[in-house]
Order: sequence, then C-alpha cells, then structure tokens
Amino acid sequence: MSAHDELPLADYDHLPLGSLQHRVRALTEEQLRQLLEYERSHADRLPVVEVIMARLCGLEGGATPSPGGAGAEPLPERPAPPRGGSPVTPETAAEPSPPPRHGHPDHPGQSR
Repeated sequence: MSAHDELPLADYDHLPLGSLQHRVRALTEEQLRQLLEYERSHADRLPVVEVIMARLCGLEGGATPSPGGAGAEPLPERPAPPRGGSPVTPETAAEPSPPPRHGHPDHPGQSR
C-alpha cells in the first residue's frame, strides 16, 4: 500500500483548495501532520501547506475537530446584495474638487 492510500482524506490529491479547507476541519493533529508530511514530500503546494498549517495551529490553540468531511452539510448561502446600483444621485453626490497641484509651496514634503 502506498503513502497516498494511507491518507486520511480520500482523493486528497484531487481536492480543490476550497474543499480541502472544509475537509481538514474534521481531522486530528496526527492526521493533519500526516497530510502535511505527504504534501511537502510530493507536490509541496504553498496554499495547501498554509491551509494545513493554519488548521494545525488552530488545534494546538484549543480548537477541536469538527464535522467538515465530505458528508457535512454546506453552510447556508448568504443573501444576495440588493440589485439596482448605487443609491447616490447627482443631487446627493459630493461636489467635485480639482486634483491637488504637485510641488505647491504650501504642501510640505513636495518639491518646489
């Protein structure tokens, strides 16, 4: 059996980063260290290493494994922002101002 077959996440090498972020929440420190060792000795993808390390730090800081595996229910979707554009109208918009002049003697730190 290869090291890949012993990993705590099925199809680990093919998981998109977003999915991996949720799936590692269900793993123990030992399982995360196993994934980290595998990742570093194979693809060594920085974003993946960062996700695993962040979760390890969380567990070391007192977090506990939580349901986040493949069978976990997705989080509810956030409501869409209101449509229709900006509520600003020409009447409520700020007055335009000219751009600042460069090298003006009244502005410290600028050349004259």
